[in-house]
Parts: sequence; structure tokens; C-alpha cells
Amino acid sequence: MIKEELVQRSPVRIFEKSIHGGLGPGEIGVIASLSGIGKTSVLVQIALDKLLQGKKVIHVSFTQHADYVLSWYEDIFDEFTKKKNLDHVRDVKDELVKNRVLLNFGQDGVTGSQILQSLKALIRDGGFTADSIIVDGFDFTRTTRERMEAVKAGAGELGVSFWYSCNVKGPEPFYDRNNIPAVIKDYADLLDVIIVMEPRGEHIELTASKDRDSGNLEHLALKLDPKTLLIS
Repeated sequence: MIKEELVQRSPVRIFEKSIHGGLGPGEIGVIASLSGIGKTSVLVQIALDKLLQGKKVIHVSFTQHADYVLSWYEDIFDEFTKKKNLDHVRDVKDELVKNRVLLNFGQDGVTGSQILQSLKALIRDGGFTADSIIVDGFDFTRTTRERMEAVKAGAGELGVSFWYSCNVKGPEPFYDRNNIPAVIKDYADLLDVIIVMEPRGEHIELTASKDRDSGNLEHLALKLDPKTLLIS
């Protein structure tokens, strides 16, 4: 019952309802913000929620240190469970680890097609039937529309969803009038959901700048606690 309780009480339930059930197979979502706001934390919370439901997740990291990503999973799982006084938490954590694969790449040393081939080999040949691909640390200023079209096609072919973090940077303005980050504007039509995170006093606000065909800004009934970086 430990996993069921964590899934039922997870704020990711509300997050998914806010974007019409979350991402489905073949869809791409982006969590965008300036550096250091908590994008990786949100991605890991989405991933942990999938894992608690018994689904498999592949986490692709473009950061230099894989230990950094692993510590996020450890810390957030501990935050999830420490106030609930649940038994057999270690057994649950061990089970989650078996359903997660972490891949680490450098954007200089590998092409987009090579990464997609690695994912296809893992999912098809390796029998790791992932539900979601989590991608953090990817530099969108160094990609192309062609590459994102390949990701979109690959997501549909494999029947998985992709969640990316996007570091908003470059010359101002950082966003257009629809709150779409300038760094992804050239292929925003390929993205199904775009969530922007912005500090607002004592919390971090999440806004849906795009939800499929809707371009209307919608402030989600969610916040990110700046201390724990957990969705609340």
C-alpha cells in the first residue's frame, strides 16, 4: 500500500489534471525557466510518480555529473516519504531503481540520431518498455528544428512521452507575448505542452504557456516550494 498511498497523494495528480491528463505516447513537454529555479526537481517528481505506478522511465542527462541526477532522486524520494512514517520504504526504493535507467551524454560528442538509436535499442532490443523519457540539461540553443522533428517522430514510433527541461537564456526578451521561451520558438509547434516556472515572492509559479492547441496562458493551481523544490 506504500506506493498506492504515495501515488494518490502526489501533487503530480493535480499537475496532470491541469494539462488534461499529462503527456500521452508520442507527446513532448517542456519545463522552462531561468537557471536554478527547479526544473530538474519537477522532472524528477514526474519520473518518480511514473515509477511509483510501476512504469519504466529512462532519464537522459546532458549534465557532466550523473551523481547530481541520482542525488535528486534520492532527496525527493526521501522528502516524499519522511513525513508519512511508512514501513518498507527501502524495499519500495529498490523496486523503483530497477525500473529506471539513467543515460548520460555530452551534446558535443553524440548526434541526435545516435541518442534515438540508443533509446530504440534499449526499449526494443533490451526489452525495457519505458513509458516516459526524461531529458535534463539539454541546451536548446544548440539544436535544430530537424532534430526536434526526429524526436517527435521517435516518440510516436516508440510510444513514449518526452519531458525536457529548458534553460531560458540569451538576449532579452526571454519570452514572446504568449510566454513561449524564445529559445524554443522556432519549433514550439512540435511541442505539446510548455510549462514556464517563475519566482513569485515566497513561491515559484507554474504557468501553462501551451497545452496542445490552446495558446492561452493558464496559471496552474500549483506552486513549487523554494526550500524543498517540491510541487505543492
